[in-house]
Amino acid sequence: MSRFSALPTSWPVILEHEDLILAPLRYTHRKQWFEVRRRNYDWLQPWEATDPTGTHQAMSYSAMVRAHNRDGAAGVSYPWAIFTKSGPDQKHQLVGQMIAAPVLWGSMRTTTLGYWVDQAHAGQNIVPRSVALASDYLLTRVGLHRIEINIVPDNAASIRVVEKLALRSEGIRKDYIHINGTWRDHESFAITRDELPPGGLLSRLT
Repeated sequence: MSRFSALPTSWPVILEHEDLILAPLRYTHRKQWFEVRRRNYDWLQPWEATDPTGTHQAMSYSAMVRAHNRDGAAGVSYPWAIFTKSGPDQKHQLVGQMIAAPVLWGSMRTTTLGYWVDQAHAGQNIVPRSVALASDYLLTRVGLHRIEINIVPDNAASIRVVEKLALRSEGIRKDYIHINGTWRDHESFAITRDELPPGGLLSRLT
């Protein structure tokens, strides 16, 4: 069962489904975040977005948390960390991140989802469930019309995510995003609110 803990106009937003939690990063998550990112450097680097000018300076962790909270409160993005809970104390373990950004309102009402997951937790259905949970919330509670995910065609793990969710392919976008130092083609996948099955995207995983 899924649980939405906030009104669509509020931030922070916390979403839960069984052992999965989407929640904002906090300053107290700093140690976990750096450890997961350090351990997964080689796993994530081939798919990381980069600045084509080479002049962008990565922001500090504290600045990232502040920016996420500011943008979430403004309704221009929904930046979540992905946690799982396990054990008798239901301890929360940070295993990745997901962001819906930018959120475009007006006549479009659309956003793009991006994500990463700890390699140690890949293949455990965490990302498909996270995408489904976030999409169901954004399309039904926030009132967005459309969500897209753009994937480098040879990123097999991400392709499996959209295949599990049966998202519609919209074709290849040539040299669409600068990834790991070069412009890369991306295949775009999308879903609109009208395409949601009766039980939401989560129902496609049961």
